[in-house]
Amino acid sequence: MEFKVVIPARFASTRLPGKPLLDIAGKPMIQHVHERAIESGAGEVVVATDDARIAGQVEAFGGEVCMTASTHRSGTDRIAEVVEKLNWPDETIVVNLQGDEPCMPAELITQVARDIDDHRDAVMTTLAAPLDDKQRLFDPHVVKVVTDARGYALYFSRAPIPWHRDGFAHEERPLPVDTEFLRHIGLYAYRAGFLDRYIKWPLAPMEKAESLEQLRVLWHGERIHVSEALVEPGHGVDTQNDLEEAAKILSDG
Repeated sequence: MEFKVVIPARFASTRLPGKPLLDIAGKPMIQHVHERAIESGAGEVVVATDDARIAGQVEAFGGEVCMTASTHRSGTDRIAEVVEKLNWPDETIVVNLQGDEPCMPAELITQVARDIDDHRDAVMTTLAAPLDDKQRLFDPHVVKVVTDARGYALYFSRAPIPWHRDGFAHEERPLPVDTEFLRHIGLYAYRAGFLDRYIKWPLAPMEKAESLEQLRVLWHGERIHVSEALVEPGHGVDTQNDLEEAAKILSDG
């Protein structure tokens, strides 16, 4: 199986401006993300950005850059421009590795790529991990997913799903043990040809409400396969505390 990785990277960030360029253990964050992609065995790794400062850093450490428009609404839209510019064949497997995942295990990048190769009826694959912390389950920054019996996504949400009617009736109670809760890991794979269709679809109402781009796929009747992560997911960086935690992990490594 051959696959490519595209890393969408924006300079703008509400909580951490210039996030891809922030230093972690002596390297800009984008370099750590790029290294995880290389470790996955990808045949090609491309950083997609609209910012010359990010492009300059990537080129300085020998990475490949594709300059993209500043008007994209999501990382997937940005990746679609890369696919078009580089003229990748429709069957090319493309992994979307977000630019704020410096600790993402390479094994998971490979896993999500293999999963799209194994599921021809899915237009997208992604990963999830068990969620057994009630505070995180109710945290809107932690995205949850529910699947059917075969692992295909039914819905993604920032709300706690599935809603356990009796178990959530009293706030002080622990999580119900008879229900599996899954945290979505924001790592995606698709075939290049699908992206041309994706960007032509209008935003879905539930996508706008939840601010989750994968809901556009479900809204338009396509399937997303979700596999449980084979290893513990890495620590994404959204806040200063996340940055410090990532620095500790990567310094120790």
